Amino acid sequence: MTSRLIVTTGEPAGIGPDTLIAVAQLDWDVELVAVGCRKTLSDRAQQLGLSLSLPSFESNVPAKPHCAHSLPLIDVPVSTACIPGHLNTLNASHVLAQLDIAIELCRHNECQALVTGPVHKGVINAAGHPFSGHTEYLETATSSRNALMLLTNERLRVALATTHLPLRSVPDAISRVSLTQSLETLISGLRDGFGIDMPRITVLGLNPHAGEGGHMGSEETEIIGPVCDEFRARGHRLSGPISADTAFRTELRNDTDAYLAMFHDQGLPIIKSEGFGETVNVTLGLPIVRTSVDHGSALSLAGTGQARADSLKAAIQLAAQLVNAQAAGCAA
Repeated sequence: MTSRLIVTTGEPAGIGPDTLIAVAQLDWDVELVAVGCRKTLSDRAQQLGLSLSLPSFESNVPAKPHCAHSLPLIDVPVSTACIPGHLNTLNASHVLAQLDIAIELCRHNECQALVTGPVHKGVINAAGHPFSGHTEYLETATSSRNALMLLTNERLRVALATTHLPLRSVPDAISRVSLTQSLETLISGLRDGFGIDMPRITVLGLNPHAGEGGHMGSEETEIIGPVCDEFRARGHRLSGPISADTAFRTELRNDTDAYLAMFHDQGLPIIKSEGFGETVNVTLGLPIVRTSVDHGSALSLAGTGQARADSLKAAIQLAAQLVNAQAAGCAA
């Protein structure tokens, strides 16, 4: 049976529309449904010189593989005309409305996965909508408790124990309970979504040199180390806490299925330097399948034809893979 994936365009002034239009030029084994502004997508396609028809999405019709140049659309008009590269707070509600519609369609299984385009957190907050990121928004919207951000490409997988927090807030957000939940979500996600029965996890320390035995911070000895010991005692394959400055050496990578970093800029610079534009952001621990691109809205590239769609292509491919894995697990 053909899976149906819903793709949000994200920030209309950014490259989300550009990359979606680019992937719509291809044939896909899954059905792609877009949620965004018809006029914005039509105008951007014309600006890019790409052919695109935008028939209205019909939910009562069985899913069929995507045919190039035609993209079923749920039209969510922008509040004010969109100029590529120019943010407008009046369109922030348009971005959130895309997400709300897509989430509901996935929750009711009318779509089997959500693929999100890049948003601009600053303009959403400036419009008066508190928004720290897709992961947190999806966790709240789906009443989930253990959502976990995982970035993955052909070379690395890196998950985050904390996501979009100021650095000074990170230590207080790491507890035995939260770290245990993160590891449980990561292990089950790797098993169920990626087919790794006994995943090898490398857990990073929070402090330089993983705390240097308590001389550079106590989080490793009081929280991270004991949690790792508990998981090892339960038979899981965990290494850590390991100093982040040496954890990504080749020999350790070869013995690691996924890293768990303690904060955003500890792990993501490594994986993005290894495959920016090819990496996919996956949210584990949700009742729906969600993948996303690894980049932001790139305002300066919007409408120029220079935006690469590789990450969105990879996000669609992985979403389809996760849906198939989920279906296989249900059938087993």
